[in-house]
Amino acid sequence: MNAIKSKFKIKPFKKTSPSQKTFNIAIAGNPNVGKSTVFNALTGMHQHTGNWPGKTIECAFGEYLFENKIFKITDLPGTYSLMANSPEEEIARDYICFQNPDAIIITLDATCLERNLNLALQILKITKKAVICVNLIDEATRKKIKIDLDELSLQLGVPVVATNARSKKGLNLLMKNVKKVCAGEIKTFQIKNYYNKDLENSVNNLATHFNKNDLKTNAKWISLQLLENSKNIRESIKNNFGYEIFSDKKIKKHYFKERKKLFGVLNCSVSSQIAKDTTKKSEEIFNLCVKIENNNYDKHDRAIDKMLTSKLTGFPIMILLLLGIFWITLSGANYPSELIASGLFWFQDKMLEFFTGIGTPEWIYGIFILGIYRTLAWVVSVMLPPMAIFFPLFTFLEDVGYLPRVAFNLDKIFKNCGAHGKQALTMCMGLGCNACGVMGCRIIDSPRERLIALITNNFIPCNGRFPLLISIITMFFVGNSFCQSFVSTLILTSVVIFSIIITFLTSKLLSKTILKGVKSSFVLELPPYRKPQIGKILVRSIFDRTIFVLKRAVIVAAPAGLIIWLMSNIKIGSLSILSNCALFLDPFAKFIGMDGVILMAFILGFPANEIVFPIIIMSYMSESTILSLESPAQLHALLINNGWTYITAICVMLFSLMHFPCGTTCLTIKKETSSLKWTFLSFIIPTAIGIIVCAAAANALKLINILI
Repeated sequence: MNAIKSKFKIKPFKKTSPSQKTFNIAIAGNPNVGKSTVFNALTGMHQHTGNWPGKTIECAFGEYLFENKIFKITDLPGTYSLMANSPEEEIARDYICFQNPDAIIITLDATCLERNLNLALQILKITKKAVICVNLIDEATRKKIKIDLDELSLQLGVPVVATNARSKKGLNLLMKNVKKVCAGEIKTFQIKNYYNKDLENSVNNLATHFNKNDLKTNAKWISLQLLENSKNIRESIKNNFGYEIFSDKKIKKHYFKERKKLFGVLNCSVSSQIAKDTTKKSEEIFNLCVKIENNNYDKHDRAIDKMLTSKLTGFPIMILLLLGIFWITLSGANYPSELIASGLFWFQDKMLEFFTGIGTPEWIYGIFILGIYRTLAWVVSVMLPPMAIFFPLFTFLEDVGYLPRVAFNLDKIFKNCGAHGKQALTMCMGLGCNACGVMGCRIIDSPRERLIALITNNFIPCNGRFPLLISIITMFFVGNSFCQSFVSTLILTSVVIFSIIITFLTSKLLSKTILKGVKSSFVLELPPYRKPQIGKILVRSIFDRTIFVLKRAVIVAAPAGLIIWLMSNIKIGSLSILSNCALFLDPFAKFIGMDGVILMAFILGFPANEIVFPIIIMSYMSESTILSLESPAQLHALLINNGWTYITAICVMLFSLMHFPCGTTCLTIKKETSSLKWTFLSFIIPTAIGIIVCAAAANALKLINILI
């Protein structure tokens, strides 16, 4: 189901001058050590970075000109180990092992060097063409952590450079060393063996039977990978070289022989022994090279963590932060939305005047102005201001390091539901845009649990559904209260919490039925709290998220505007196609607490959720184009006159939470899973649950009304 393939392909770069030497460089490291920041500082490509593990979920490519040499740089996904357990880790491993880069920049976090050294040691087992980049050295200095760079270089056998990529300190020296390693001007050496003697002997014995011309990589390391996880590495070698290792009967025979031997002498699995030996070596190097003057350097971080991840205070703080973000978003978005709508519809009126003035046929300006343009105007005016407020707030929490604490708090609940703790992070992303949440599911290692997260992400309301929810809350459950904004925010927060509960229940249902399997475990790194970079937050949230999501919504909303106009203006008998469809759906819609107009609006709103409410208004007023009313009171009166009650309002809100994903999200699911089957199930499962819940709620509330 993975859209990310382990077979690595390099994207073509622009042609360079024949006089300029070109080197291929990879940047590798654990998640959250600043790899992408180093990449951005060198290439200027502004790869999305963030203060939580698993941000880089694809490879980024760029070029850097240094001393008349061109460096083609690849930013690999973050990985804790080359013993790959996820598609992203496979990408990183396969590039390092099979693409033969001229040098690898191994990025380490200066504040947690011991843990980072595990990956560095594994990479240095494969190649000695590497430079160690000890990043975040400023944080280490502030925490009084002193690192002996010369001793670290001696222990690892490759150059070591301290950097602070955020301020670009040390990057010039880093590239000087990278250039020298590429050109062979620095003599590096392979790190000595540190594995268990029995394991090392088995590796050496198996390696002697390989044809190195077929593998084109380190035979001893391939032997180690085979002994640890035969199927995984065999598939990667076959994908990259077209070579099936076990087609050689001699290798297959000795593989099983060495595995059997190790099973008899080791007190644990091969992977556990590798991890144990690597960790021991990391500790030795760390103790030799690092001096910590203040052992309580992370005292403040831990004190904050006790509050944010406590069973007593963790969840209330999460809810209060959610409440605060929604209140700021709702309070701040109203006026900009009205302003943008006024400007866009003023321009629409001017275009209408122009086209009618030159005698343009009505159907032409009807399609392009009243159909396509007006739909786009609604999407932009309704969607842009909330996203422009929500995304910076969300990115701020991400940048300071709070989001991993959310995953930590929810991990146990997700585990009990048979899902993955990192799903909490994808849910947070879904609050902005479900398509972004679906893309974020790549950080979940387990394919089964990734599918659960993909299917259930749509239960979290996105920015496109907030206008509908807010309007209904304001008209039917708040009224003209003096603290209307706060009460609306409180109810909206409760609605979102309800959607999270539905996500838990559906995840549990899926894990017990079509997605049965063994629960996976994972180590979630809680990154240090960092000072947010306000400038980068604004740029990243506006351009990487707001504009990106808006662009995709506009692309799918344009054809929707055309379809809606045609259905509203082409008549069958005395009624339009839209009205006929609504009448056909009416009996079923009444059963689930709504009416045919509402259900038809949801169907036509498939390309973009923002246009659902305007279609409802248009249908009730028998108009041929999308429109709005001047005030909430007029809109409330229109809905009441067309049979709306508080039961209708509740069912519309429930169905808004639980129905098929929008067109953009469905396309993203198809891309991520490469499967029509899972895309269809992602469409049908939330819709079926929404129908069941709405029917149960409608009929229960009607029964209560009768009894009362």
